Amino acid sequence: MEYHVSKTGSDQWIGSKEKPFLSINKAAFSAAAGDTVIVHEGIYREWVNPAHPGLSDTRRITYQTAEGEKVIIKGSEQITDWTRVEDSIWKTELPNAFFGDYNPYQLEIFGDWLVTIKETKHCGDVYLNGMSFYEVTSYKELLQPEIRTMAMDLWINHEVPVLYPEQTAYVWFAEVTADTTAIYANFHDADPTKELVEINVRRSCFYPVQTGIDYITVRGFEMSQAATPWAPPTADQPGLLGANWSKGWIIENNIIHDSKCSAISLGKEASTGHNYRSVRKDKPGYLYQLEAVFSAERNGWSKEKIGSHKVRYNTIYDCGQNGIVGHLGCVFSEIHHNHIYNIAQKREYWGYEIAGIKFHAAIDTYIHHNRIHNCSLGLWSDWETQGTRFSSNIFYDNTRDFFVEVSHGPYIVDHNIFASSYSLDNMSQGGAYINNLVCGKMNQHKILDRSTQYHLPHSTKVKGFSFIYGGDDRFINNIFAGNADQPGIGTSHFDAYTTSLDEYISSVDKLIPCDSEKFTEVEQPVYIHHNAYFNGAVAFSRETIKLQNDDFDPAFTITVEESDVYLTCTLPKSFDTFLCVNQTTSSLQRVRIADADFENPDGTPVTLSVDLCGIEKSSDSAPGPVSCLKSGFNKIRIW
Repeated sequence: MEYHVSKTGSDQWIGSKEKPFLSINKAAFSAAAGDTVIVHEGIYREWVNPAHPGLSDTRRITYQTAEGEKVIIKGSEQITDWTRVEDSIWKTELPNAFFGDYNPYQLEIFGDWLVTIKETKHCGDVYLNGMSFYEVTSYKELLQPEIRTMAMDLWINHEVPVLYPEQTAYVWFAEVTADTTAIYANFHDADPTKELVEINVRRSCFYPVQTGIDYITVRGFEMSQAATPWAPPTADQPGLLGANWSKGWIIENNIIHDSKCSAISLGKEASTGHNYRSVRKDKPGYLYQLEAVFSAERNGWSKEKIGSHKVRYNTIYDCGQNGIVGHLGCVFSEIHHNHIYNIAQKREYWGYEIAGIKFHAAIDTYIHHNRIHNCSLGLWSDWETQGTRFSSNIFYDNTRDFFVEVSHGPYIVDHNIFASSYSLDNMSQGGAYINNLVCGKMNQHKILDRSTQYHLPHSTKVKGFSFIYGGDDRFINNIFAGNADQPGIGTSHFDAYTTSLDEYISSVDKLIPCDSEKFTEVEQPVYIHHNAYFNGAVAFSRETIKLQNDDFDPAFTITVEESDVYLTCTLPKSFDTFLCVNQTTSSLQRVRIADADFENPDGTPVTLSVDLCGIEKSSDSAPGPVSCLKSGFNKIRIW
């Protein structure tokens, strides 16, 4: 059955094309498995709360825009009742009842792994013709628009806060009493009674209140201006749009922007723990996260009930924390062909859970062909990165591109472009880095004070725990382009590591008899061969098959021409004769800790033979993400 929604409709009508509903929520209350809700052109200021699930992939409930029509769902309300206080400062005063039981101007951004420095921020915001303002902490600061806000980000070497100056001429401040909320804003030369001024009101734009609302499709909408809260892995993780602990959602062809924290959520829900570290303060968040995994497993976390979502062909930008976030609920999902940019660039607050995509426990999740740029951190895969594949993604102009933390693998990173000046943080083990282009700094660290879970292959069932000993990684068929301003590019940080599991076992066995201590004194094996190193990138000392040209700068560059993205470079003649073999399950040795193979989620062997541009490679092909690279000048369309 089809239900129609129109700005000329009525919720007292039947929802037909001739007699459409006025609100999407009315249709959401009426729709059952197999139904389609078609929304017609207009701005809908509501929180769509799907009431009923689909029953299977073929009996889902679909929410989509009418063909050729623009539909916008906003978490904000337009405010026209402004009074000038002085100069360019204006005020509006609203009864608290206007916000219901969720007042973003009273609700602080709060939670585990949030680092606050000096200033408290709130979930509210003010927009002038779509432009987001900055919050200040006093009325006095409104009168000084030249003031620079304390902006925060990760210091890329040590993960401690650094202050960045940010010009913030458009600012707001709120005072909340028992009955009213007064919002003050500096509009400069604009008259807010004549311009479009909006304020955050609702937490989400499209998000079920109940869990288990399975098999929903959301297609073709623009959604914006939601007052989402901080979303760490140890708390409820609501987004502007999200699945709320369910299975089988398809989120596609949407434009999503201006979420205070996170845009799309495939995350955890509150029953397995909600900011206990910050509230109880009795144990580190690391322990509460361990507990959350086991609590979720007891509460039905499995492939049969959770995950298997598809998030594809969306454009996501201008969000404060994440473009896509998830812990546990993102398992067995596919995230592809999304354009994600300007995430956490406003820098009003700072914490350790910020990235274009930030997933925990992305078991058997396939993240591919995404374009991620101008983000604080491009993609951060944290905890239980097992069976996960990151393929053919394009990263550039990020503070950092890619971070894999406290995971044991097996995980595959293949045919990606890491073009930022800081490319990779590797604080895990059991990874296979195949056919990538790496243009920036690389860090590799052990983690010997946090033991994290690994799982039975292709399952949420926990098999065991381990520390991160470093190594057990594979770097094969990659191109490393050195940069004098960013040392540490290449594989030389593995120089002290063994080169086979047999060598590792033999070295451990020669030590004085004991138990766990022996395994920390010998470096795990690494498998490094057939890489190309240019412009000072430094190779692993025991790599015997490689292309090394220290004096040649290939000048890899990402350029954007209208809607297309190009990779340009110049390569030496020696590049044409340096050929690499496609990697497969049989050529990638099993990972040591999880004792598992690199394979597809269904357990079949994996073959890494398709490049970033979708071209099937020959058995002997060039290193790097694009198989058509050759000597001389190259200009290749990659998006």
